[in-house]
Amino acid sequence: MTDQLAVTTPANHPSVKSGKVGILLVNLGTPDGTDYTSMRRYLKEFLTDRRVIEWSRLFWYPILFGIVLNTRPGKVGKAYETIWNKDLNESYLRTYTRNQSELMAKSFADQPNVIVDWGMRYGQPSIASRMEALQKAGCERILVFPLYPQYAAATTATVNDKAFEALLKMRWQPALRTVPPYHDDPVYIDALATSIERHLATLDWEPEVVLTSFHGIPKSYFDKGDPYYCQCQKTARLLRKKLGWPKEKLQVTFQSRFGPEEWLQPYTDKTVEKLAQEGVKRIAVLNPGFVSDCLETLEEIAEQAAESFHHNGGEKFTHIPCLNDSAEGMAVLEHVVRRELAGWL
Repeated sequence: MTDQLAVTTPANHPSVKSGKVGILLVNLGTPDGTDYTSMRRYLKEFLTDRRVIEWSRLFWYPILFGIVLNTRPGKVGKAYETIWNKDLNESYLRTYTRNQSELMAKSFADQPNVIVDWGMRYGQPSIASRMEALQKAGCERILVFPLYPQYAAATTATVNDKAFEALLKMRWQPALRTVPPYHDDPVYIDALATSIERHLATLDWEPEVVLTSFHGIPKSYFDKGDPYYCQCQKTARLLRKKLGWPKEKLQVTFQSRFGPEEWLQPYTDKTVEKLAQEGVKRIAVLNPGFVSDCLETLEEIAEQAAESFHHNGGEKFTHIPCLNDSAEGMAVLEHVVRRELAGWL
């Protein structure tokens, strides 16, 4: 087909590239910097997404543009500053996502027709720009991989929305596949268990309780049918089984709530306070729903939650890193990608 296109293309047009398969890894997003302008631009894109905030625009926009986007950029920028990758002048989410893409490309080095790229739902590089680049590079088939083990409309679905939206502007559309959640995949569960055991082996103490802290969503989203809560619970249940721990040892909590309405409970911050006040002296926290460490794990958990635990009487606190670009983490991502490419390679 490539040869035929090269022959039949008019002389004043470049030959058309084709026959490639693209893999696009997509994470949530990142601001370009910690300054007010960069933070405001990023938060505006994030908080105007109807998948993230489902309130009526008539109600939400006066609050967003009148209050939130005037006050929150400075506060969030200071939080990002504490966990910013100073060496590369970028967020660690960008660093890890790029690394994951480069390592994935190496794992497909023996497949010259495969091109691996990465993008962000909010901020740069955008999903649309990377899909266009893949299409121009000859990708007639693209696998879009929202980097979320558990499905939520506010995460997985909005990535898929943007990917399909990008197709609307293409004359020659590539075939598109999207990766489903992998919250109960044995390879993923094994990787989490390994990361926990390896981290705890570096300590000279043993946690009494280990919290699996997932990002929260409003309870109303769950009531409308979002499967996220159930998938988080299943991940934790399978992880307990793999580790041979009781429910009291490995508990599920939800973090990062925003706004006045009720979110999924129990809340991570309240649970950390309660455990310390009840006399628990040693805890560990991990974030199974995050593929890469980011603001919500490095600042909200490793810093804020640790400070709260100590303030309320706790003695030992440790944050177990996300899988990031570790060998176990990459084994999970590659396993999922190869499974979803079946029939394309």
